[in-house]
Amino acid sequence: MSTTEEVIRIIETGAASAMTDEQIIQQEIGEWLTSRERNDMLEGERYYRNRGDIIRRKRMTVGDGGALVEAKNLADNKLVHGFLRKLVDQKAGYLLGKEMSIQTKNEVYDKLLTGIFDKGFRRLLKSLLKESIKKGKAWLHVYYDEDGNFRFKKIPSEQIIPLWKDTAHTELDALIRVYEVEVYQGITKTFIKKVEFWNSSGVNRYELGTVGINSAISHLTADVELGETSGHFKFMDTKNNEKDMVWDRIPFICFKYNEDELPLIALLKSLIDDYDRNKSDNSNNLEDLPNSVYKIKGYDGTDLGEFRRQLMLYRAVKVTAEENADVETINLEIDTEAYKLHMEMTRSDIYEFGRGIDTQADSFATAPSGEALKFLYADLDMDANDIENEFQAALEQLLWFVNTHIANTTKQDFSKETVNFLFNRDIVINESQVITDAKNSTGVISQETIVANHPWVTDTKEELARIEAEEQANLKKIEDYGLPGGPESGNSKPEDDEE
Repeated sequence: MSTTEEVIRIIETGAASAMTDEQIIQQEIGEWLTSRERNDMLEGERYYRNRGDIIRRKRMTVGDGGALVEAKNLADNKLVHGFLRKLVDQKAGYLLGKEMSIQTKNEVYDKLLTGIFDKGFRRLLKSLLKESIKKGKAWLHVYYDEDGNFRFKKIPSEQIIPLWKDTAHTELDALIRVYEVEVYQGITKTFIKKVEFWNSSGVNRYELGTVGINSAISHLTADVELGETSGHFKFMDTKNNEKDMVWDRIPFICFKYNEDELPLIALLKSLIDDYDRNKSDNSNNLEDLPNSVYKIKGYDGTDLGEFRRQLMLYRAVKVTAEENADVETINLEIDTEAYKLHMEMTRSDIYEFGRGIDTQADSFATAPSGEALKFLYADLDMDANDIENEFQAALEQLLWFVNTHIANTTKQDFSKETVNFLFNRDIVINESQVITDAKNSTGVISQETIVANHPWVTDTKEELARIEAEEQANLKKIEDYGLPGGPESGNSKPEDDEE
């Protein structure tokens, strides 16, 4: 056999043994559903909704034979503390609490972008930010609705399995979405797993069949209900014929919390669990343990239960006539200082490693304005810098779809235009100092940047429009009344100079 024939044989053998798309999809789904990454996403959502592990805990005690049994007669308080929710909302409010500004020099393009990136999109962007912090990354789907309108939609991160082209996770090769839908089979409610496989050619849709909580994944079958294959979106031609169309890119954009795609819960779960556990245990001790215990000699009762019953009912107990019969109390001392110190340190660690601001800390309450406040915000600001870098990259990818949509619908190409997305951070500030700094910046930076950072401004474009309207009104007054500076004041240059 020649060398060429051997190479051909190897290629044909490899092609015959290669996995099909369906086999790859099934294996990826199997690994994803049991992965640590997806579990972190679910935990992030659960802790954000204040459903920490302490809710599942049962108070145990030693039973017969040394085995642990649930102590149903003892207090079992489950105190949950919403640290994750506070930190997530704090970061989202800091970075997107004030409206994001979108700047471009082309007025026509600016008007089109304002219509697309409207208030609904800005609210969606804040939701994406929260999702990314909770789950490490958030996914935005670009699509056309039934009326042909250009739309964006957030897809839960735990449903998305990205297949990246590069190790830096910047470009998608394909994407798998797996999600459950609720259906009724007769009078029985059950769930069916739906699968979508997005690639450059379109979308393949499958079902994994009816599954229970512990059921294994069944074989992929074509989704007859939604259609086995389609393009990325539908297009109606001039003859009202519906055609499948595809984007040049996979219409999903990843908004990352950080470069490593780590959710906040992965950094804080053990600290939050420790705080919840110790606070709950302390509450149990305060409820269960009296200030003292009883030392009994010569008790005239049947058992300890009867002793406690008589003590509660009559505030007294009977003892025998023996010489040493007596009831004494022994005071119990709880080391409150050690408990308090541990809780304070744990709370401090949560905000330290969560890069947030503890508004109950003494340093925050007593800190003056200005530089001291900037120091307190240093960790939050550092985290915001990382988030902003990732979101700027994601918005740049989103802009490609926006420009393509505009080009397809208006025949105008704005792909060469520069667009800046400005995140106007919301920090506790000394307003008078900021206003003074803004005035001093006139002539140094653009008027739009000054207005965007003014503490009283909520909508930069609207405020700039008001300023321009006021200036025009003032000029009109000057012209009407011939005030100094007007065309009739003699300060204007005549059209023709007399010799």
